[in-house]
Amino acid sequence: MEKKKPLILISNDDGVWAKGIKELIRFLRPLGEIVVMAPDAARSGSGCALSVTRPVCYEWLSEEPGVKVFSCNGTPVDCIKLACSAVLDREPDLIAGGINHGDNSGSNVHYSGTMGLVIEGCLKGIPSIGFSLCDHTPDADFRPLETYVRRITSVVLEYGLPSRTCLNVNFPRGEIKGVRVCEQAIGQWQKEWEPCPRGGGSNHFWLTGEFINTEPDNEKSDNWALANGYVAITPTTVDLTDYPFIDILKERL
Repeated sequence: MEKKKPLILISNDDGVWAKGIKELIRFLRPLGEIVVMAPDAARSGSGCALSVTRPVCYEWLSEEPGVKVFSCNGTPVDCIKLACSAVLDREPDLIAGGINHGDNSGSNVHYSGTMGLVIEGCLKGIPSIGFSLCDHTPDADFRPLETYVRRITSVVLEYGLPSRTCLNVNFPRGEIKGVRVCEQAIGQWQKEWEPCPRGGGSNHFWLTGEFINTEPDNEKSDNWALANGYVAITPTTVDLTDYPFIDILKERL
């Protein structure tokens, strides 16, 4: 009996028509059977949000050998749940998110819809990877990423990932010097709101902000790697338990 090709489920938060997801499909197509379930429009910043107050539906868009593409009117996490429940005939061997237009390093991992869908895959016990490029432009150049995306995905398909661990992969814009396995940068967003340029009164604001890295010289961090031209791969756990603090808290309580 011929062995089935790996089944790779792809989604994103920039929408099914974004250039980044089209490039990700192209990069991963040689590695397995591809099914895409992505939002019908941009859902950036949706994190792990679910649609709980309205129905969610999907639409078939296209099919060719080895690739099926669907859109969904929900969030990126909705896309993963719906694909696994209503579309796929078997569990995916891997879930891939992206390629996001804009980086998801540091604390951005908590806000990102791309990483939200990756976390959902991880919670399901499926090896999952999020890919992002530090370039927000719609026509960003993804070509330098191809070899890295394919190599990282191949390694995960071969070896898997630890339980409750996914990968957050961020690419610098421009020349790539190499790859670093990193820790998440410590910092926070500041100056997060500015008056809405479209008017509407003094109580209308537009989300903006500046990320302040509180450890700018930490060469182990993903922010440092990206700033210095390296691909940043951050193993990310979905278990938020602070294990070292358990016994301390028990004593205090």
